Amino acid sequence: MKKRFLFALSVGVASILAAIPVLAHHSFAAQYDRSKTTQLTGLVKQVDWINPHARFFVEVKDAAGKAVLWEIELGAPAMLMRQGWTRTSLKIGETVTVNGSLAKDGSNLANATTVTLSNGKRVFAGSSGGDAQNPAPQP
Repeated sequence: MKKRFLFALSVGVASILAAIPVLAHHSFAAQYDRSKTTQLTGLVKQVDWINPHARFFVEVKDAAGKAVLWEIELGAPAMLMRQGWTRTSLKIGETVTVNGSLAKDGSNLANATTVTLSNGKRVFAGSSGGDAQNPAPQP
C-alpha cells in the first residue's frame, strides 16, 4: 500500500514538474501585436541567454528625456546561434537599435525582429514574430 502511494505521489510530482515549461511558453499572437511595430534605440543593461526565449533589457530615453527600461524578447538561444549569435553578441553598455512588435498589454515589452549592433551589423532576432529572412506565417 505504501509503495503504491509513493509511486502515485512521484508520478503526480513528475507530471506537475513536466508541465511547468509548457506554462512558461506562449504564442506570439497571444502576447504581441504584429500591427504595432516599434523602433527603440538605447543602452543594453542586461542580457538573459535563457530558454525558451533569450531576452535583454535596454534603457531608452522617452520623449521627455527620461530613461525607460524595455524588455526585448528574442528567439530561443539555439535558433539565435544558427543565425550567428553568441551569448556575448550583446554587450552591457552597448547602444543598439531594436525593431519589433509591441506587447498587447501596453507594457515596456517588445518582441524583436532585428537588432542593429553598435558596429552597424544588423542581426535577425529569431523571433516567432518573423523577420526579413524568415517571415512568420500570417494568421
